[in-house]
Amino acid sequence: MKEWPSMTVAVLVGLTVRWAVSLNSYSGAGKPPMFGDYEAQRHWQEITFNLPVKQWYFNSSDNNLQYWGLDYPPLTAYHSLLCAYVAEFINPDWIALHTSRGYESDQHKLFMRSTVLIADLMIYVPAVVLYCCYLKETSTKKKIASAFCILLYPGLLLIDYGHFQNIYNCVSLGFALWAVLGVSHDWDVPGSLAFCLAINYKQMELYHSLPFFCFLLGKCLKKGLKGKGLLLLIKLMATVVATFALCWLPFCTQGEQTLQVLRRLFPVGRGIFEDKVANFWCSLNVLLKIKSRLSSHTQLMLSFALTLLSLLPACVKLTLQPSLRRFRHSLVACALSFFLFSFQVHEKSILLVSLPVCLILNEVPFMSTWFLIVSTFSMLPLLLKDQLALASVVTTLGFSVACVASFLIFENVSEEELQLKAFSMYVRRHVPGFKIPAKMLKTWFAVSMMTMSLLSLGSITMEPPRRLPDLFPVLVCLVSCLHFLFFLIYFNVLILWDHRNGRNQKKVS
Repeated sequence: MKEWPSMTVAVLVGLTVRWAVSLNSYSGAGKPPMFGDYEAQRHWQEITFNLPVKQWYFNSSDNNLQYWGLDYPPLTAYHSLLCAYVAEFINPDWIALHTSRGYESDQHKLFMRSTVLIADLMIYVPAVVLYCCYLKETSTKKKIASAFCILLYPGLLLIDYGHFQNIYNCVSLGFALWAVLGVSHDWDVPGSLAFCLAINYKQMELYHSLPFFCFLLGKCLKKGLKGKGLLLLIKLMATVVATFALCWLPFCTQGEQTLQVLRRLFPVGRGIFEDKVANFWCSLNVLLKIKSRLSSHTQLMLSFALTLLSLLPACVKLTLQPSLRRFRHSLVACALSFFLFSFQVHEKSILLVSLPVCLILNEVPFMSTWFLIVSTFSMLPLLLKDQLALASVVTTLGFSVACVASFLIFENVSEEELQLKAFSMYVRRHVPGFKIPAKMLKTWFAVSMMTMSLLSLGSITMEPPRRLPDLFPVLVCLVSCLHFLFFLIYFNVLILWDHRNGRNQKKVS
């Protein structure tokens, strides 16, 4: 294919930037007694290598769950075990039981960073390249530009290579992207297999589960549940059951063992709050103090209800009228609903929304670029904590310039380019003369960039007032949340006013 040489250059640039970001200090370096999240990954290798499988998720004298206990699904544990075998071959001291706690050396840092890059290169990067190469009705130049910008997305770079917290996001996101590739080309069984692997690597991939379920169910319904549709449904069910059974087999010998793993994956007792995250609950708590006014049970029920209500429109539409474009938009809308309203959200969970946004960068470049910049900004307090101020500024600026140069985003703010023509025509039936305010959107974008720049500058250079020590993190949280609510409305409008015969839409036979 004629785009391969240029695509190779894009990949090499992306990998170079990744390695450069990894040269920063990582989360918790030299800070006992927990040593930060770098230590979590090393410790999981220690535990999985030295203890039998049945003890991996249980508290014991050899496995103190308060000290970075495993809280991800089995596939993450198996990956840690694989890395541990390599680590033991190079230097057994890296994973020696108990005595290796807090181990930090230049050689070990190189090893850990290399494992991230290798996983990225094996799973995520090939999926990005293939996805962009198979984009429909897109020029070669745009395909290369899409891959280049996706690989330069600063949020994933800064978390996996700079922050080093819960690294290997590239693995679960890569599996999810392979799943999107599969179902987009009617390879539904391999696509389902890839998505099951994503969920079994990180449970947060449940953010993407409903669009996959609704899209595939809609395909089955289209084909008819008395013929080919039923056969496809049976194949998909068998794939899901078999994949989960294989991943969970060592933990299914006893009921208590299975329940313990589930308790570690879904710690309901911790409530819905996780630090100062740019979601609805943390933002609302600033004004109404719901954390102290409402019981944990009430918070959980409200979270469940609001998440479900925000998901329903996109899921119902996708099930009844499945299409690839609606599927991609639903991945964004549903993941964003989970991020804004669901239980125990972490700052980096916005990456689960950013991945599908990257996939539509060539479709709606203005809104996608805007969202991806905001998503990186929303993690600012976390990034500053790990001394990633310079890396954040440089990578965000580089990504912004690449998107502006590649997609001419300021020239694509019309109703047609924003894919809002159908919505605009509907509104004009009731409000004659209505038009999408393109100039106003550009003004909002400029105000948004200015606000985020000032808050970033203030967070980096200024000391907050003594009475308000969390002033800047709270402002970042509120500003980002307002943006995300705006984007949630936008993507739901795209889904609900999308038509099966619309531009660039592939019908599902």
